[in-house]
Amino acid sequence: MSDRSTARLRVAAAQVSAGPDPVANLAGAVEAVRRAAADGASLVVLPEAVMACFGTDLASVAEPLDGPFATGLRKVAADLGVVVVAGLFEPAEDGRVHNTLLVTGPGVETSYRKIHLYDAFGSHESDTVAPGKELVTFGYRDLTIGLATCYDLRFADQFTALGRLGAELIVVPASWGAGPGKEEQWDLLTRARAADAQAWVLACDQAYVPPVGTDPLGIGRSSLTTPLGQTAARLGAGADILQATVDTAVVATVRSRVPIL
Repeated sequence: MSDRSTARLRVAAAQVSAGPDPVANLAGAVEAVRRAAADGASLVVLPEAVMACFGTDLASVAEPLDGPFATGLRKVAADLGVVVVAGLFEPAEDGRVHNTLLVTGPGVETSYRKIHLYDAFGSHESDTVAPGKELVTFGYRDLTIGLATCYDLRFADQFTALGRLGAELIVVPASWGAGPGKEEQWDLLTRARAADAQAWVLACDQAYVPPVGTDPLGIGRSSLTTPLGQTAARLGAGADILQATVDTAVVATVRSRVPIL
């Protein structure tokens, strides 16, 4: 029998940059997953909006979770025996779309719809995106993994709740908007939310793209943060893949010594 207190998982954050074409973006995402898996990752996280960048007509590219984009990710995950987390857009009932994380791989199939929409810094995500309502966790290789997306990082209660649901790792795909102080805020919030949840946080942003209006297009700086809020690994601004190992023994130790949850 496995010991949940000592589970270890090799993870990767594939910091890529998406354009407006889902077909081209799928090809890039599949290649990134293949590279990450070849280097030993069992869980590969892609950014938010990897299906199509913000600034695209999202309603025109949105697909259901059995559409071509999700099916392509599902196939590469199955072929390689890894779990893939990726941000895409699915149609919502009110004519908007959902900003959705697909999670797919051997024995795992779930999704999370972004709860907190980016109505800040001049952007109005809620004009085109309908919010989700449910927190989501899933089990994989003796770990409980929680899900959050980009702007969710500004809401500590979501991460505390995921910690209370048992999440030992929280993955956060993002397409963080550039601007004054935004790098510092990203670094601060990823560290703070890990401490709030007392969980590892693997945050995967889109690679840096020069700003276009108020569309959040990515700053890079994907990172893995420990349950004490320490940065274990961080990428720069450009396209790259972060590889690291998550050890749940650290989670158990932190939660026993600092019982805030």
